Amino acid sequence: MEIRRACREDIPRILELLSQVLEVHAKLRPDLFASGTTKYNQAQLEDMVNDDMNPIFVAEIDNEVVGYAFCQLRIPSGNMYPVRVLHLDDLCVDEKYRQQHIGEQLFKFVLEEAKRRGCYEITLNSWNGNEAATKFYEKMGLKTRSRILEYIL
Repeated sequence: MEIRRACREDIPRILELLSQVLEVHAKLRPDLFASGTTKYNQAQLEDMVNDDMNPIFVAEIDNEVVGYAFCQLRIPSGNMYPVRVLHLDDLCVDEKYRQQHIGEQLFKFVLEEAKRRGCYEITLNSWNGNEAATKFYEKMGLKTRSRILEYIL
């Protein structure tokens, strides 16, 4: 398996994987996520693949993209120290390739990228009810820092 920066040619496959992730979220929260959509569209992805502040990495096996990691470099403002943060915006492994440690390798690659870029930490959001994701991220060593609470009207 190779992990590398995404390129324009990867976009159709990335869109397929984004669809898989969206459907997981749409089942958890059909009140918030519209089934049949994706987080990003073709045009947005075309802009993103060359954005060094928001790199996308793909895992590839036999010339097929089987997973991705969307990253965002951030520096907090306000009353927080201005440390460099790598926010893991989205991580996905194709359903057919799960349980093969691909997600683990992608996360470790992102971890090394964060270190290479001088980041203080990696952050991410995980939806309540997505137990598989929560379990995976805890296995990777992440801890809950904060929670977003809601009151639906």
